[in-house]
Amino acid sequence: MKLVVVGVGYVGLVSGVCFAECGHEVVCVDKDKKKIINLNSGIVPIYEPGLEELVIRNRRNGRLTFTTTLDAVKDADAVFIAVGTPPDPHSGHADLRYVFEVASELTGYLDNSFKTIVIKSTVPVGTGKHVEDLIKTTRPDANIAVVSNPEFLREGHAIEDFQYPDRVVIGTDNKHAAQIMCKIYSMFDGVFPIVCVKRESSELIKYGSNSFLATKIAFINEMADLCEKVGADILEVAHGIGSDSRIGSKFLQAGPGFAGSCFPKDILSLVTTGRDNNTPIRLIETVIESNECRKLAMAHKIQDLVGNLEDKTVSILGLTFKPNTDDMREACSLTIIPELIRMGAKVKAYDPIGMENAKKLLEYVEFCPDIYSCIDGTDVVAILTEWDDFYKMDLNHIITIMKTPQMVDLRNIFDPAHMRRLGFKYSSIGRE
Repeated sequence: MKLVVVGVGYVGLVSGVCFAECGHEVVCVDKDKKKIINLNSGIVPIYEPGLEELVIRNRRNGRLTFTTTLDAVKDADAVFIAVGTPPDPHSGHADLRYVFEVASELTGYLDNSFKTIVIKSTVPVGTGKHVEDLIKTTRPDANIAVVSNPEFLREGHAIEDFQYPDRVVIGTDNKHAAQIMCKIYSMFDGVFPIVCVKRESSELIKYGSNSFLATKIAFINEMADLCEKVGADILEVAHGIGSDSRIGSKFLQAGPGFAGSCFPKDILSLVTTGRDNNTPIRLIETVIESNECRKLAMAHKIQDLVGNLEDKTVSILGLTFKPNTDDMREACSLTIIPELIRMGAKVKAYDPIGMENAKKLLEYVEFCPDIYSCIDGTDVVAILTEWDDFYKMDLNHIITIMKTPQMVDLRNIFDPAHMRRLGFKYSSIGRE
């Protein structure tokens, strides 16, 4: 089928490339001319394992093109809106200006033929209706259906998540649009569930899913705090809880708090939607508060191990919100590092991929080219992100180059008993 994807940010680029890999003819559109020029040269603007290879292969096969114009909309079977919906700092909702801009521009490319317009961006419930009304206000004769098709892509695993989804959610009451969407995703038919629901239900599924996962993280983090007080081990507790098939083990890994481009924004938007409709979602309100307190508490956890941080040097390993991405949005490091500096610490930092993005957001930090130069001469090392490189560190070497062998492991990478035997003063999450 012929597909147009508007917006080549994270969701749009991954989705467009994966649609092409599935055999569709895909045109990706973005106003950023430099980004389009780079993509047409095989230069990918984001870090995602395997993505560059797919871009190059599908461009070579002629199934994937990049452009700054919407001309391809006229011949498209479906148009996917995948522009950013950043948080609106004033309302608490997602900022929908880019979604509405695309909808307005599409009106100039519609003819009498039926068009399926698909909202791939994460948007509050009711956005699909607003987009449909906006288009029909300008073009009353428009023969369209606006469909909700939320994405469930994890950064660092996005291609795998697209190709092997838990489910594909399609939200529409229009039978013709539903048939087109099922044809687009026909490669999944009978292999992965295709869930067809009302448009409003689809929009809420995305927010509800992320809110539930964020709740699991906040819950296990608070359980970890309790484990530290009573002598339990959070790894054992999480395993016992997660072994219950009704609960599951995913998202029960204690750490410094959830972050990234999705969870913080999406759960805040859901809470705001609840308030707007006089149905407060108090559980999620508490999750937001718990997570913000969590990030600050991690800086003080480092202080608890070291003591007074005045003129002490802290080595931070991992700056991005998770491994296998260069994304710094809402990363825990953006809260923890300024708090350490406020307490008088000097901070050195290293991240395998995210350093350039981090430099734009963090001040008074010495960024280092590798793990060992970051750790050399420091009073304490703190692991914030669980990159594979950190599992493989030479701990025997590290203990010889540190001023004092102290480590705060916020991802529970190492075994406490082993670290003590090596000579480290070691602190982790939810363990003795």
